[in-house]
Amino acid sequence: MFDLISRYQDQLLDAFWMTIKLTLLSTVGALILGVIVAAMRVSPVPVARWVGTAYVTLFRNTPLTLILVFCSLGVYTTLGVQLSGDSNNLNFLATNNFRFAIVGLSIYTAAFVCESLRSGINTVPLGQSEAGRSLGLTFGQNLRYIVLPQAFRSVIAPLGSVLIALTKNSTIAAVIGVAEAARLMSVMIENEADIIVVGAIFALAFVILTLPVGLLFGWLARKYEVKR
Repeated sequence: MFDLISRYQDQLLDAFWMTIKLTLLSTVGALILGVIVAAMRVSPVPVARWVGTAYVTLFRNTPLTLILVFCSLGVYTTLGVQLSGDSNNLNFLATNNFRFAIVGLSIYTAAFVCESLRSGINTVPLGQSEAGRSLGLTFGQNLRYIVLPQAFRSVIAPLGSVLIALTKNSTIAAVIGVAEAARLMSVMIENEADIIVVGAIFALAFVILTLPVGLLFGWLARKYEVKR
């Protein structure tokens, strides 16, 4: 195992650094989009609630592979939409696919972030929202200053699980040519005879990536969760 790691050391570091970048950037996108969709789900405007419900239903039940392939082949190849700059640049395709992978992962994960947040919003006592409205706060202000801070504290552990799932889901970006861990694993399996060792290396690496996240969010949940 250690001989294999030493021979692929640089490629392994590059691949897992790509996985980390995909995870971090997609987490930011998913949190922003998930908060917006969650606000729509609890909005007093019927159309906003319908759009939020439709978004969650659509993307939570659509395979992530299909979303990423659509972003790459549908949006870029067919419609000609690109997220990178100069198309003559040698790194254009890699950069473009990387950014489309972030978009796809963010859109998909936002549906799960939304549902986690909505469950947290439902734990906030109704009287607090009514008190905010009696003070003259708008729906957005009520959500921002009263409801969401408590909702986030109530769902720290579920959000950690969503982040761990996102880390593992980032391997699907290999289907559109992003040079992350799963793509390197397929190359190593083709070139090396000991498939079990290759699998063990990547399994261990993902445990190293995700275990600290689970422990961190578990500690945060115990420390900051809202006591009811």
